Amino acid sequence: MNNETPTDNPIVKPIKTIINMKNLVFLTGAGMSAESGISTFRDSGGLWEQYPVEAVASIEGYERDPELVQKFYNERRLQLGSVVPNEGHKLVASLEDKFHVTVITQNVDDLHERAGSQNIIHLHGELMKATSSRNPNDPNCIVTLPEDNPIIRMGDKAKDGSQLRPFIVWFGESVPMIEPAIEKVAKADILVIIGTSLNVYPAAGLLNFANAHCKIYLIDPKDVSYNPNMGIRHIMKGASEGMKELCQILQEEN
Repeated sequence: MNNETPTDNPIVKPIKTIINMKNLVFLTGAGMSAESGISTFRDSGGLWEQYPVEAVASIEGYERDPELVQKFYNERRLQLGSVVPNEGHKLVASLEDKFHVTVITQNVDDLHERAGSQNIIHLHGELMKATSSRNPNDPNCIVTLPEDNPIIRMGDKAKDGSQLRPFIVWFGESVPMIEPAIEKVAKADILVIIGTSLNVYPAAGLLNFANAHCKIYLIDPKDVSYNPNMGIRHIMKGASEGMKELCQILQEEN
């Protein structure tokens, strides 16, 4: 006869722990990857001072000068190969042992993946992928570029015969992953915003879908405009130092 109670059974304990895990959702922006050496658009000396945003980050810019746009993103991919995830990326990934973690990122780099995060929603596309110029959201046309030669050349064709282009959501295009992101934010017990100005929509509007019981943290060394009635706790530090403080807070409160 087995006198074990359910809580004594070593198989039951992990299952109970998994069921009771809270939903932790991150919304990350350019400040998340800045510590890794990836140039931002908005900051002083950023990419917008070198390239007008309408020239390299809009569908009109691509249609006007596709060679310039291809050159710009080829340079970004080569830069990406020379950087590594920072401590902030790694700490985000480490929390998957204690929470159901989803990372919603405005960044197009793959540093969250390389740090070990498993559940990532890329709102604005993925730099290391290419797609069709005719139908950029056709999954049959999306390909991952080789790490040793991540270059798109004029004349490279997608599966549908159109010119390959960066798998990036540009200004003037729809954001197909916004609905899955909304669903995750609506179910979040904890929402953490890191390194985003909250000025780019529709991503900035995700805050409005957080439920009334969701705890919201903002990690950014700068002042960020947000609704003061939302009860946001602002940790005024960069991504890595801010994540260290957040981990301590989560350990104490959970």
